[in-house]
Amino acid sequence: MSALLWKQRGDSLIEVMIALSLTAITALGLIAVQTWIARSERNVLARERAALIADSVAEAIQRDADRGPVIAQWRSRAASMLPQGDVAVLDQADGVRVAVVSWHADDTCAEPQIKKACVVLSFAR
Repeated sequence: MSALLWKQRGDSLIEVMIALSLTAITALGLIAVQTWIARSERNVLARERAALIADSVAEAIQRDADRGPVIAQWRSRAASMLPQGDVAVLDQADGVRVAVVSWHADDTCAEPQIKKACVVLSFAR
């Protein structure tokens, strides 16, 4: 009979270890998902801020003749609102201009000369 008791104790210990292992694996999966959600939320927030900055730059340049002060003002705002944020306005053909707001992130920009994440907004003057 004592051999039977010994075997039952061993089985229950193995069952507890398996249950704890499954719980640990599940907890690690939940932590990974939470980390991914937080990173995605930061990226969406940065992209939203960059879109607002690009829209403001395009609107201000359409109204003013001199774009230097506008770019300088929004460049400083972008630097404070985005990680390593920067603003540039590129001249394209036929009077079309492109406002580019870039920042440091995991994404890459569609504009080939910009090596960071960016939002690009085309506008005509």
